[in-house]
Amino acid sequence: MEALARFLRERAVGHAVARVDVLAISALKTYDPPVTAFGGLTVSGVGRHGKFLDVDIDGLHMVIHLARAGWLRWRDELPVKPARPGKGPLALRLHLDDGSGFDLTEAGTKKGLAVYVVRDPAEVPGVAALGPDPLAEEFTPAALRQIIGGRRTQIKGLLRDQKVIGGIGNAYSDEVLHVAKMSPFKIAATLTDNDVAVLHDAIVTTLRDAVQRSSGLAAGDLKAEKKLGLRVHGRAGEKCPVCGDTVKEVSFADSALQYCPTCQTGGKPLADRRLSRLLK
Repeated sequence: MEALARFLRERAVGHAVARVDVLAISALKTYDPPVTAFGGLTVSGVGRHGKFLDVDIDGLHMVIHLARAGWLRWRDELPVKPARPGKGPLALRLHLDDGSGFDLTEAGTKKGLAVYVVRDPAEVPGVAALGPDPLAEEFTPAALRQIIGGRRTQIKGLLRDQKVIGGIGNAYSDEVLHVAKMSPFKIAATLTDNDVAVLHDAIVTTLRDAVQRSSGLAAGDLKAEKKLGLRVHGRAGEKCPVCGDTVKEVSFADSALQYCPTCQTGGKPLADRRLSRLLK
């Protein structure tokens, strides 16, 4: 999301909005101000709040959450003719004054893409509830220690909780824990000061490396680059790039985590409770 914000900053800032076409009304979560209020205003900045993209348009904000299957597709030349609602994955199209702009699309039947038109990003409930940004200067080892406190929760769940730390998510929490050589089932409250320092370093280096790898790439290439850069997430059954062991997976109702037994759990596979129930 940070790389996507940088990409849009280079392409959209300074251009006026010609119009916004809403193709999937369910994606638009607000009605005041109306989306038509963007017409004629100029894109003055693009930022990020956790996993929310924030397009500042002369003081009004289009705040976007792509969810699991959403994406932003930049186009140097958009069709002039308005698209028809209900056709394909297109949810929203923003036209700029030079003919360029972007499409917001969402694949699949489970719709989670959300677009908010607000005067202040803090009006978006998900933004207001965000935890600290792991790429901010204030996110120090001491700050992480305070966040962890005495929480009796698994470290994987804590890292992906946006209300605790904003912006890591499911994929990069797997990557961070692999770099830190830490079990995703480890209880947060049991982390020593040294564990916290190692985890903090893994968070910062993993995220900064991801941003650096994505720098300069076109918006359409960012998803592919992310997948290529992942070492364990989404790679169950493949070899760990560090030790050569087979990457394992634990499945949940609506997600899964991946890890390396040799690097993270002393060679012991973690219990996959969902799979166990299916086998009974």
